[in-house]
Amino acid sequence: MQSFLKFLPALVDPQLMPTAMKVAAIVGSLLFTINHGTALVQRQMTAQRWVSGILTYLIPYSVNIHGQYVSKQKRE
Repeated sequence: MQSFLKFLPALVDPQLMPTAMKVAAIVGSLLFTINHGTALVQRQMTAQRWVSGILTYLIPYSVNIHGQYVSKQKRE
């Protein structure tokens, strides 16, 4: 639990964010299109789908931040 609490500030670390945002934009958009593209075009997006769509971007962002964080910890 303690290591998780140390990781949380990394989610908004200005040094890690630019790369994570690029990854989230690319991977998230690809996954969003695969999972929700038809519903979006057909105007069938429900509140539940929008929540899922947001997570589609947040997950790649946080995974990338975690990878950068672990790599940074190993170098230090």
